[in-house]
Amino acid sequence: MSLPPGFIDELRDRSSIAQVAGRKVSWDARKSNPGKGDYWSPCPFHAEKTASFHVDDQKGFYYCFGCHAKGNVYSFIQETENVNFMEAVEILAREAGMPMPARDPAAQQKADQRTVLVDVMEQAVQFYRLQLRTNNASNARDYLVKRGLPEAILEQFQIGYADNNRNGLFQHLTGKGVSPDDIVEAGLAIKPDDGGNPFDRFRNRIMFPIRDARGRCTAFGGRAMDANQPAKYLNSPETPLFDKGRSLYNHQPAREAAGKVQSLIVAEGYMDVIALSQAGFKHSVAPLGTAITADQLQLMWRITPEPIIALDGDKAGLRAAMRLIDVALPLLEAGKSLRFCILPEGQDPDDLIKASGAKAMQALLDTAQPMVKLLWQRETEGKDFDSPERRAALDASLRTTLNTIQDRSIKSHYGQIIKDFRFDLFRQKRPEQSWGNKDWRKKAPEKASEGLKSSLLAQGVQADVLVREAVILMSAILHPQAALEKETALEKCHISTAHFKEIHNALLANLHEDLSNDNTAFDLADKMTSALGYNPVDRLAELKAIRTHPYLRIGADITQIKRTLEEELTKHAAILGALKEMQEAEEELSGLADESTTWRIQQATQAREKATRTTYGNEDNSGDDSENLSQELQKMLDDQIWVKKKP
Repeated sequence: MSLPPGFIDELRDRSSIAQVAGRKVSWDARKSNPGKGDYWSPCPFHAEKTASFHVDDQKGFYYCFGCHAKGNVYSFIQETENVNFMEAVEILAREAGMPMPARDPAAQQKADQRTVLVDVMEQAVQFYRLQLRTNNASNARDYLVKRGLPEAILEQFQIGYADNNRNGLFQHLTGKGVSPDDIVEAGLAIKPDDGGNPFDRFRNRIMFPIRDARGRCTAFGGRAMDANQPAKYLNSPETPLFDKGRSLYNHQPAREAAGKVQSLIVAEGYMDVIALSQAGFKHSVAPLGTAITADQLQLMWRITPEPIIALDGDKAGLRAAMRLIDVALPLLEAGKSLRFCILPEGQDPDDLIKASGAKAMQALLDTAQPMVKLLWQRETEGKDFDSPERRAALDASLRTTLNTIQDRSIKSHYGQIIKDFRFDLFRQKRPEQSWGNKDWRKKAPEKASEGLKSSLLAQGVQADVLVREAVILMSAILHPQAALEKETALEKCHISTAHFKEIHNALLANLHEDLSNDNTAFDLADKMTSALGYNPVDRLAELKAIRTHPYLRIGADITQIKRTLEEELTKHAAILGALKEMQEAEEELSGLADESTTWRIQQATQAREKATRTTYGNEDNSGDDSENLSQELQKMLDDQIWVKKKP
C-alpha cells in the first residue's frame, strides 16, 4: 500500500515518541528533563542497568549510547512490536485517532497530486513576489514601508501582492501549463457555479505564504488594501494541502529558533509574528485567523512544553485567552502547560516594540502568568461574592471547569492553588483577620473593650496554629516515608501561615524524588533547600516548641511519628474550623463593650484551650485526639457558652 507523504508527516507530527517509548521503558527521574522533552532510560534493545537510552521528544528521535540503536517513532514500534512499517503506521494512527487512507490503487495517484499542488503553490509565491515590484503595487509597498518592513524581511517571509486583476494569477499559471483544475484545487482560484471561467481568489491584497512544518507552501493569507473589501484578512480554503486548524504561521523557522532559546511565542496574526521576528523573537508563530485549536496546541507542545500566548491587550485578545483555557485544560499533562502574556491595552507586539523596544517586550514575556491565574481572573474579575449563594455559584463553576482536567495530579495541584486564591479573596472581606501575617499575631478589633483586648483570643490565639503547622511540616521533612503514607492529607492540609506555604509546596513537589537510600531525610531536606534557597529545617527550628519536641528528630520511632503526623493533621483541620467560628462570633460582638461580652470570650477561650492541648504542651495529652476534640466542641454548643448562667 502506498501512503500519501502528507499522511506520514502529519502522523509523525501528532505523535510523541516519548509517550510511545514510555510504554516500554521506565524513565530515569534523575537524568530526564520532561520540560525540555529530554528523556533517559535503560535501553529496551539490549540488557543493561544504566540509563544510556536517550529520547529527544521535540526532534522525534531516539539513540542508545550503548548499542547505538537509533531511529524515529516508526522504527521504535517496528523494533519493539516486531512489525513491518505499514503495521507500525497502523498502530500509531490508531493511537493518534487518525483513520488510515483507503487501501486502493489510487493512493499513489493522490500522493502525486499533492506534489503537483505544492509546485503550483510555489509558482504562485513567485508570481505574487514579482507583482509586489510592479507599478500596480505602489500602495502595497507604501503600506509595508509604513509598517517598517525592510526588503530583507519581505524576502525572508516571501511577502507578495495580488493585484486587482480578476484572473491575473489564473492566466499566468495556465500560460505555464498548469491545469485549471489544479489551480482551483490548490485554492488559488474559484470556479463559478454557473460553469464560467475560474477567477482569482485573492485580489488587491498583500500576500503572506503559509508554510507547513517542512517549509512547503500550503496556503496563503491575504491582507486587504481596500477598507471596503469584505474581509480584512482572507485565508486559503481547506484543500488537500491545507488544514487551517492544524497549521501555524511561521512553523518551521520558529521551531528551529525555539530549540535554541527553549521558548515559543504565540501571537495573534501574521504582522505580529513578522514584527516579533524582526525584533529578534524568531521563535514566534500565529494561528491562522481563528481561535487556537486542540491540534494547534499539540503542535506548539511538540516545539516547547510551555508556550507563551502573547495576545493583544484589548477585549478581543482577552476573550481569546479565556476561550483557550477551556481548550487547553483537558489536554494538560505533566510538563505541558501554557503561560499568558497580556499586552497593554490598545497595543499589539508591533506597537509595543516600536514604542518601547525589544527589551520591553522581553520584560512582559518574562512576567507571563501561568494559566491557573488567568482562570481565576476569568471566574472572579468584576464579580461580587457578598452572599453565600454567589460564593456557591463560584465554587460550582470552578468545580465544573477543573473536572475537565484529565491528569489527576495536575487537577489536584490546580485545586490547591484555586483553594488558596479563594481563601485570600474571601479573607479580604475581613481585614482584621491575619492568619498569614508576618508577625503571626492577630490584630484586636478597633471597637473591642479593654477586657476583650486582654483575652488570649485578641492577643495571640494563632500561636498554636503556627506551632501545629510547623510540627506537621517538620515531621514530614524528617520522616519522608511517613509523609508519603499521609500524602493525601498533606495535600489537603491548609497551611495558613504565609512563611510556611512555600515550605509546604516544596515538600509536596519533592516528596516523590528517589528516597530509597538510608539518608532519606537528608536527601529531601537538601532538595527542598535547593528549591527554596534556604534550609526548611533551620527555618522551622527557629520555634522553641519545635526544637524541644520529643519526636522531631531523626531516629525517632517511625510508628510514633506516623501517629503524631496523622493526629496533628486531623486536629489542625478541626482547629482551623473552630477558630474560624470563634472569630466570626468575635466579629459579631466586636462593637459591644460590656462585662458580658468579655465574659463570653473568656469562656470560649477556656473551652478552646481545653480542646486544643497538644503533645508538645504541658498538659497530659493521652486522650487528646480528634474524637475528644469533636466532643469538646460539641459540648461548647450544648452548654451554650455564649449565655451567661445565673448564679
